[in-house]
Amino acid sequence: METTHGIYLDHQATTPVDPRVLDAMLPFFSQHFGNPASIQHAQGNGAREAVELAREQVAAAVGADRREIVFCSGATEANNLALKGLAEGASRRHLIVSAIEHPAVLDVVRALARSGFELTELPVDTAGRISLADLEAAVTDRTLVVSVAVANNEIGTLAPLREIAAIAHSRGALFHTDAAQAAGKIEIAVERDGIDMLSMSAHKMYGPKGIGALYVKKELQNRISPLLDGGNHERGLRSGTINAPGAVGMGSAAALAMLERKVETTRVRQLADRLYALLGAAIDGLELNGPAMEEPRLPGNLNLRFPGIDAEILMANCPTLAFSAGSACSAATPTPSHVLTAIGLGQQAAEESVRLGVGRLTTATDVDRAADLLVAATARVQKAPTEWVGTR
Repeated sequence: METTHGIYLDHQATTPVDPRVLDAMLPFFSQHFGNPASIQHAQGNGAREAVELAREQVAAAVGADRREIVFCSGATEANNLALKGLAEGASRRHLIVSAIEHPAVLDVVRALARSGFELTELPVDTAGRISLADLEAAVTDRTLVVSVAVANNEIGTLAPLREIAAIAHSRGALFHTDAAQAAGKIEIAVERDGIDMLSMSAHKMYGPKGIGALYVKKELQNRISPLLDGGNHERGLRSGTINAPGAVGMGSAAALAMLERKVETTRVRQLADRLYALLGAAIDGLELNGPAMEEPRLPGNLNLRFPGIDAEILMANCPTLAFSAGSACSAATPTPSHVLTAIGLGQQAAEESVRLGVGRLTTATDVDRAADLLVAATARVQKAPTEWVGTR
């Protein structure tokens, strides 16, 4: 997708709101503006019905029951509610995560560790996968929850959900997964996959920012302590007036993703393959970080190392191409990506790596133009490696 700012290839950071999603949302800002909790009149009831339809649409995207969906502000809040809410008053005091979880999970469990929980961060291999044998050895009768993301936002690694869940459940632990990158793109069925809690974010699936959801298995809901007090909304798990336009947008985005997922996954994967092939043919020594292209991986994701090229300087030399060095949430941190160092890259190699994310509105023309821009920028930087040149 080429905009007034250029070509957008950062779909793991955020996605544009699909025009069809925006159309669904707009009436709920003005015409149908009622508070979903105001069930005494038509405006409130209309908003409530729209929110409940959205709840069904979001639930369907992961194979859940609508009563198991809790709307919140995004996946970060959902992760906090799942992990901190479960930890409150729990007798089990051990948590397990992978070393490459998003900061919205890592920061939560590390905060819990500071309050007295035992924390195990499992190492990963060069493709970003945990060892199931390591997990089996780590889980004990004191383990409260295992949390491993469905898909890694930086390198596209996919987790073996059913296997992880089975190991966690074998010792009475629960399984939580951050599905912010995967919901609507990867087939997920919470019952089949053994998932007890799952976090989602609308803005990763062509919905609006500021709305997300937590799936909590019905039998577990009385074990989750709310983070917020003040109204007993969302079955007592998340107080506060529901963002009705946002919920409608998330529901619409989820429904569209389910309708188009198979075709879109194939198209996006083919475009990512094309971009990788074009760059690999023109840039000596280009390396793919994470799973091999032929392995199961997050559709559209590429994490590439440009040997000898500092990622920040490369980005400065491509001002009309939107991509990133690391995840959006850690981009302001002046240290190498924790994901790249966890898979074995040294500091220099990590600093030479960028993330490219193909998405729904990306075209073959966009991919070809992006490849030209990156190849040209690489050549410029190789000639003058310390110059920051903003050139089209």
